[in-house]
Amino acid sequence: MPSIVLNDGNVIPQLGFGVFQVPPADVADVVTAALEAGYRSIDTAAIYGNEEGTGQAIRASGLPRDEVYVTTKLWNADQGYDATLRGFDESMRKLGLDYLDLYLIHWPVAIAGKFVDSFRAFQELKRQGRVRSIGVSNFTVANLRRVIEETGEIPAVNQIELHPGLAQHELREFHAANAIATEAWSPLGQGTLLEDRTITAIAGELGRTPAQVIIRWHLQLGNVVIPKSVTPSRMAANFDVFGFELTPEQLDAIDALDRGGRLGPHPDSFTVGL
Repeated sequence: MPSIVLNDGNVIPQLGFGVFQVPPADVADVVTAALEAGYRSIDTAAIYGNEEGTGQAIRASGLPRDEVYVTTKLWNADQGYDATLRGFDESMRKLGLDYLDLYLIHWPVAIAGKFVDSFRAFQELKRQGRVRSIGVSNFTVANLRRVIEETGEIPAVNQIELHPGLAQHELREFHAANAIATEAWSPLGQGTLLEDRTITAIAGELGRTPAQVIIRWHLQLGNVVIPKSVTPSRMAANFDVFGFELTPEQLDAIDALDRGGRLGPHPDSFTVGL
């Protein structure tokens, strides 16, 4: 499993497993299957409502705690310094873990003017040793600049919508210039790209699935990627992406699919939870 060294010296697996939209009643079995398939990084969030089952599966796996990388996210309603600390405590109670590997501010909701205070609370949690790495999600360049300038710390990760249809070149360039790891959510374009002719042609050339081709594209770009599936066979296939490489020509062909098309909301307009 390749990994990325973060700007704080900690290491994150480059391929992880996301549990967005996995029902709480199903998530323990799904995470168990993901761990059995070889995944060692699990990404959840307070708003997903499935932290409890996620933690249950991790604890029941028998894997040493330091072999499973766990990420969760602060919800919009819990932003602000004191509220962030309370939100973290609630997430940790549900996860049933002693520490968290990565804590992210889920959305900037800049109109509320609280994300800097939330990040300062993150810094305190990091100082206490309760969180190993702190970062953000769905932050724009302007949001990132403000965090860096006002807290004096560069987030370790920015998790953003990123797939061949939305390659986020400008944001990735800013990340690279500031040693921020790029993590992709909806890395497969929520399935919309799996029947694209360019992707399917490359998959046919390589004897791979379209999903494997897209995940490989992410890995070769240097992204951290967290595909989701509730089907064990697809989980295993999505993990089997280390035995081949895309050629420069294939990478260029996939890059050409970028249309700047979002499947999720724009960070500047998303205010749910306020």
